[in-house]
Amino acid sequence: MAYAAIDDTVLPSAASGVLALQRALLWLVGASGAVVFIEPSPYEFSTLVATVIFFATGMRLRLVFMPLLALLILLNIGYSISAIPFFDHPEVTDWIATSWYMAVTVLFFAMVLADDTEARLDMLRRGLVTGAMIASLAAIAGYFNLVPGEHDLLTLYERARGTFKDPNVLGAFLILPALFVLQSVVSDRFGKSFRSAIAFGVMALAILLAFSRAAWGGLILTSAFMLAMMVVTSPLSTQRSRIVLTTIAAVIVVAALLAVLLSFDSVREMFNQRASFDQSYDEGRFGRFGRHILGAQMALDLPFGIGPLQFHTYFPEDTHNSYLNAFMSGGWLSGVCYPALVFITVITGFRHIFVRVPWQRTYLAIFAAFLGTVGESFIIDTDHWRHFWMMLGAMWGMFAAAQPYRIFVDPTVRADSASAS
Repeated sequence: MAYAAIDDTVLPSAASGVLALQRALLWLVGASGAVVFIEPSPYEFSTLVATVIFFATGMRLRLVFMPLLALLILLNIGYSISAIPFFDHPEVTDWIATSWYMAVTVLFFAMVLADDTEARLDMLRRGLVTGAMIASLAAIAGYFNLVPGEHDLLTLYERARGTFKDPNVLGAFLILPALFVLQSVVSDRFGKSFRSAIAFGVMALAILLAFSRAAWGGLILTSAFMLAMMVVTSPLSTQRSRIVLTTIAAVIVVAALLAVLLSFDSVREMFNQRASFDQSYDEGRFGRFGRHILGAQMALDLPFGIGPLQFHTYFPEDTHNSYLNAFMSGGWLSGVCYPALVFITVITGFRHIFVRVPWQRTYLAIFAAFLGTVGESFIIDTDHWRHFWMMLGAMWGMFAAAQPYRIFVDPTVRADSASAS
């Protein structure tokens, strides 16, 4: 019988074939996440197929996932109860179905990435980078009218949106793949680093042309956080020096390219407009932040909320705050469970930064991007962003996979073990 070495374990070739199929499916899921301007999107089909195949070939619901499962169920029960008066509205039932589906994808990523973690994360990363390049090139081509007759499909309000419905979501999605290639720029050998630098430039340009202030700030802040954590966690001084020097060089190059781009009148005009903090929809009693205050006051008096997609019937626009939206769409139950789910993940994420796992570099990128989205959720409705739930599930999967490594590196765990013996 033929055997293949997989993760230092000798397995039958049939088993290695199953592993190869599983990893390929994760690549497909990552790549398909970049094409969401149609509903249902390729992401829905690929995750459905992957879920069925992984379930058939083996997935484990670990004890560590019980808090995650409980919070996801309670969150969506709250949404469903508040939606009862509106079940005759197709858009509301679609919203509820999407929320439950997102919860399923969280558990899928958590269970899948808890096993064969390093290889599966690598395939998911590769898929995300591939999809991000497709979305970025489409966005750039659309903005500069390089695709005849497709300008309106690839842009919105003179902003690049590529394969997404909304430029803001395009920019937010590209941050994680951009962090992946940025890691390669500052740490891999020259050839791969150079190719990654080109990929990072393409993604950064697409983010710029999406003219999303949140995405601009998100890319800068998450990159800074991730690079700082890479320096702190790097075991070698030479690696730390290279990260610092390469980062300085990258900042200089990006600044020079930005100056060139701003020499184009159309780009400069839109950039100045979007970069301004004096936006009419942010100001006033019913502006973005005024709605946050008024909505919070309403939430205190409405234990069952007002129902999904109903906020705009009380105010000129939607909440643009995912935490407030949880209260308004699902009442106090969802309003408590949503931030609990998010911030428990964040706190646990900080505790795992220094755990020496083989996938630590990938972990730092995902955690940085997740933190960025958590912050962005205060000013944008991110609660149905597919990549947000994917990152949340991936975080829990990595938490579970890291437990054996924590036994050997966590001083408190060692002390407890020693005292028990």
